[in-house]
Amino acid sequence: MIRVVLADDEQLTRQAVESLLNLEPDLDVVAGVSDGAAALAALAEHRPDVLVVDHEMPVLDGLAVLTRMRAEHPGVRTVMLTRHARPGVLRQALSLGAKGFLAKTAPASLLADVVRRVHSGLRYVDPDFAADALAEVACPLTERELDVLRLVDDTITATEIARKLHLSAGTVRNYVSSAMTKLDARSRGEAARLARDHGWI
Repeated sequence: MIRVVLADDEQLTRQAVESLLNLEPDLDVVAGVSDGAAALAALAEHRPDVLVVDHEMPVLDGLAVLTRMRAEHPGVRTVMLTRHARPGVLRQALSLGAKGFLAKTAPASLLADVVRRVHSGLRYVDPDFAADALAEVACPLTERELDVLRLVDDTITATEIARKLHLSAGTVRNYVSSAMTKLDARSRGEAARLARDHGWI
């Protein structure tokens, strides 16, 4: 029997997937949870074979869960589900140890097969997601521009970023402006979001 923890913040989806997986004779969903922190707690409590985790969740998202799992639960294999697969997310998930990556719109029979495949030590990546990742353009930003964008959020100022990177505030503004131009972004926040979506930061 393959023991599974299922983490998805959409209750209706989670309960439907849990019911469908439990119809499989060799799968047992031992816990269904609604956020990343609860997923980590369920892993510690139930010691499953496979975690099926949604990419977008409150408290800790799927990538944050994968990051923590590497240290806390290295033996658990992971299948990541997503509604909107961006190439950068796929690359990050695989680099963090995910063995399966597929759309939330996939049929339950495919998910069950992917859980089995991952449990046996194999990988599965949705072919459309893989094709999009292979077609992704190279990063046009310099390392310094990426360093600055990693620190951008709604609350931090250019002066604070400059202090953290040991640069002048003017230099930080120049890097932000250059990154915005290269990415055709209207704001520094949009530039940072685009860089994250592509998996560059």
